[in-house]
Amino acid sequence: MNLNTPLSEALSTKKEYIFALAEMGVKTVEDLLLYFPRAYEDLSEFKGLDEAKDGETITTKGFLQGIKLIPTKNRKMKLVKAMFYDQAGYESEAVWFNQPHLLRTLQMDKEVVISGKVKFNYGKITLQSPVVEQAKETQIHAGTTVPTYPQHDVITSKWLREKIYPLLYLTKDLPEVLPDELLVEEKLMPKALAVQEIHFPSSQEKMEAARDRLGYEELFLLQLKSLKAKKEWQESRAPDSDAEGMPLDPEYVTAFFDTLPFTPTVAQRIVILEILKDMEKPFPMMRLLEGDVGSGKTVVAIMAALQAVKYGYQVAIMAPTEVLARQHLFSITKFLEPYPDINVQLLVGALKTAEKKQVVDAIANGQVDIAVGTHALIQESINFDNLGLAIIDEQHRFGVRQREVFVRHGSPHVLNMTATPIPRTLALVAYGDQDLSVINEMPPGRMPIETKIVPPKHRETVYRFVEGRIQKGEQVYVICPLIDESDVLDEVKSVKKEYEQLQTVFPEHTVGLLHGKMKSEEKDAVMTAFKNNEIQVLVSTSVIEVGVDVPNATIMLIEGAERFGLSQLHQFRGRVGRGKVQSYCFLYTNSSSENTVARLKAMTDHTDGFMLAEIDMRLRGPGEVYGVRQSGIPDLKIANLMNGILLDRVRKAAENFIEKTFG
Repeated sequence: MNLNTPLSEALSTKKEYIFALAEMGVKTVEDLLLYFPRAYEDLSEFKGLDEAKDGETITTKGFLQGIKLIPTKNRKMKLVKAMFYDQAGYESEAVWFNQPHLLRTLQMDKEVVISGKVKFNYGKITLQSPVVEQAKETQIHAGTTVPTYPQHDVITSKWLREKIYPLLYLTKDLPEVLPDELLVEEKLMPKALAVQEIHFPSSQEKMEAARDRLGYEELFLLQLKSLKAKKEWQESRAPDSDAEGMPLDPEYVTAFFDTLPFTPTVAQRIVILEILKDMEKPFPMMRLLEGDVGSGKTVVAIMAALQAVKYGYQVAIMAPTEVLARQHLFSITKFLEPYPDINVQLLVGALKTAEKKQVVDAIANGQVDIAVGTHALIQESINFDNLGLAIIDEQHRFGVRQREVFVRHGSPHVLNMTATPIPRTLALVAYGDQDLSVINEMPPGRMPIETKIVPPKHRETVYRFVEGRIQKGEQVYVICPLIDESDVLDEVKSVKKEYEQLQTVFPEHTVGLLHGKMKSEEKDAVMTAFKNNEIQVLVSTSVIEVGVDVPNATIMLIEGAERFGLSQLHQFRGRVGRGKVQSYCFLYTNSSSENTVARLKAMTDHTDGFMLAEIDMRLRGPGEVYGVRQSGIPDLKIANLMNGILLDRVRKAAENFIEKTFG
């Protein structure tokens, strides 16, 4: 038997268990050894029955007698009972529910270790559903620190412990992927020992050391992959390429700042310097620009675009939807009024064929300096004359094969932008192949959005307040968690039901509907109507676009607010507060749970998206916050993404390794 042996050959078990393991992604001996516990229960402290307290879980040694099946009135309920005597002779009753197989598997009159919850009944002690294991030198179910695994319908933690333990001798064959000098330098235990200790720890200290070792490996491999991709990108320009750097001209930057109707923040200036310094280099930039809603990313992007155009290059500015592309065009055109010679064009699907051909030809001929559009801008049918910079808004919304496409376009500098605040530790893991710039400062004079939690009894008061604001010409977003009615979540309003109800609440105003099942053209039409104030109340699911700017929208109502994470609630809130009028966000909840209220209170206490993202990650984990699959954030087994100190250490180690290995 070896690490590659299929579990169907390695384990003596039923086919249904093998199928269940396969569904869990566990198919070989190596997969099983690397299927790690999610938690531990400390059952290592032994007590006598005379020391037991009502309600506590105890571990003790003794033997069982007189096991039997007890009939009950409920035919579906099968009760198994036995007497247990500890080593001092104290007795208790042991009771199991719906486990008739114990009649043949539990051995009587042999020394056992037993762990179970104590219940006192009229002076008698009962151990409820205890775990029983024959007393031996090494315990794996009781009398030790017991691992608990992510489970399946038929695969239990007890079953996994029984199957993993006999295979531990094969851990010696697990490949050691960390360099020897790194193991010594970082004082990390060998992988074989770490895997043994993660499953069956000999002490709390060893278990923590094993978690550190395996978490370090996960992060190291991720960082290696990211840094290797970064190095390949930097070397992706052809050796005979005549692409040169774009030297930074401070006077040119100052001249742009002088055209602005406001003074850029210190954070904006720092980020602009980082980007322009990258663009000086002869190899292509790959940088992620993070900035909270309203922090001024557009100005940064325009300065980068001006730098490219100054040196004779073209710029592509891409947005995930046509609505956002048109919004970018409007903003860019406005900022570039002092630069009449710069030719800015829009390329989106809605253009007429002749108009589209004209723009495509102008891009190919080098007549267009800045092309604004959707991802269609870099499709095979589009040829840039000299693409020097690609700016991608909300880059996680695009496909992952982006780099390959850019290599075909001459490996331009790439600036990815996102308004979703991602904690630095997480960004380093998810986007470690990119350099990171963060605008962590809001422009002065921006009014904070007033945020309030609304219990059911105050709903009508809020509606009256909203009516008054609509009459003043303002607009409202209403966000709902569901599209249709749901049996499971019937207490949460569906977007369709809410749409119908609000037509009766606001009969004198136009109510619009937006959800993910609508076609792109339908969604664009609704958003355009809302931007033009043809719709006063927009009822939407969470598809509401990040970045859509409707300055006239001043109120955000969020139904079932407890169903959303803090990061998402903050993104919704960012849809308002874009004009000069005070804006409001109302969080509707029917929950009176202390945890829910405390979590939602973070929204009333904090306006900083990065702070809320950190709180959200601590409460729910990165996978829940950002959606592991669509975000590119890896689903790690062991590593803690909140540990910034460890992540910095790992990144430096990976950088050194890349430098030594690839030069």
